[in-house]
Amino acid sequence: MARMGHASTRAALIYQHTAKERDEHIADGLGEQIKKGRDRARSGHGQRKKR
Repeated sequence: MARMGHASTRAALIYQHTAKERDEHIADGLGEQIKKGRDRARSGHGQRKKR
């Protein structure tokens, strides 16, 4: 409701279908960012050099 700007549950339910595709796009983008971060961490990227 908050993201779509609806003041009532009824309005949110009526327009719920319009947000589904956008929600999937956001979830896919977040998933990709997590994978990239995990892959970078596994490869040792960003680790401090020993002195």
